[in-house]
Amino acid sequence: MFTKLLDALKANRRTIVFTEGPDARILDAAARLLKEDLMDVILIGNVDEVKAAAEKGGYDVSKATFIDPMTYEAMDEMVEKMVELRKGKMTPDECRAALSKGNYFGTMLVKMGKADALLGGATYSTADTVRPALQLVKTKKGAHLVSSSIILYREGANGPEKLCMADCAINISYEDTVDKDGNVTVSAAEKLAEVAIESARTAEFFGIDPKVAMLSFSTKGSGKGSTVALSQEATAKAKEMAPDLAIDGEMQFDAAVSPVVGQLKFPGSTVAGHANTFIFPCIEAGNIGYKIAQRLGGFEAYGPILQGLNAPINDLSRGCVADEVYKMAIITAGMA
Repeated sequence: MFTKLLDALKANRRTIVFTEGPDARILDAAARLLKEDLMDVILIGNVDEVKAAAEKGGYDVSKATFIDPMTYEAMDEMVEKMVELRKGKMTPDECRAALSKGNYFGTMLVKMGKADALLGGATYSTADTVRPALQLVKTKKGAHLVSSSIILYREGANGPEKLCMADCAINISYEDTVDKDGNVTVSAAEKLAEVAIESARTAEFFGIDPKVAMLSFSTKGSGKGSTVALSQEATAKAKEMAPDLAIDGEMQFDAAVSPVVGQLKFPGSTVAGHANTFIFPCIEAGNIGYKIAQRLGGFEAYGPILQGLNAPINDLSRGCVADEVYKMAIITAGMA
């Protein structure tokens, strides 16, 4: 699972910034990363507090760089840069106040090239990790939204099994973007298609040859409803946007994974029955789906892995453990 990423990190050393330096889980993971000499680490927070927490937990983070936003020497330069990026939406005082917090400060370190990647969310909400990324690092050219994938991994009887599921953490639903004159500038279907294509790229990054199923409670028009229409339209859009991508839909999950059911319900599809990348029509289905796979299917879940940004910035679950932080740090820095 991590061989390719570790090789990449050895070939190109990266710097990762953790936005929650005093957290014991962050310190545990950082100590392990530094001991194994996998990357350079920046820990954000009051330096005395971070060092005290490390000493209390017995974590050797002496090789890390410690930065306290409240005493950062280049803060004026950072504030000026943020004002420029926000294009009049925030005053200098508002930017300074935001940058006193680890999530904004860490994101600006990435934006200004002081770090290659960021991992946060051990205590911050997903929104508090994504918002600074959208405002400062911003979406890459051509992207209309930020989305996320979950990578699922388990050892099977025939070797490792890897799957990709999206979007399970960011986009609650998909709606048309409309301009002030009422014209649709980006359709909901185009957004979901974009999630599918970005997720296929994420899958490829993890060594998965993506076969993308646009999931629904309907297969090939067997049911009706707004999400059915959305999945149908998004499939057509994705095929236009990425004609070489193996993608099909809409289909139910059994049709996506069972060759017998797939060819019964969706005859002739090269994806039905063989899918490994699953795109859900809404966050409820995605979040529930990946957690069922994780808990009942015995998969390890990695993510959410954010997609569509100009730099690798990833979010942790607030219920994460140190080993998850360690592995997500390798993923995040490897993506750089």
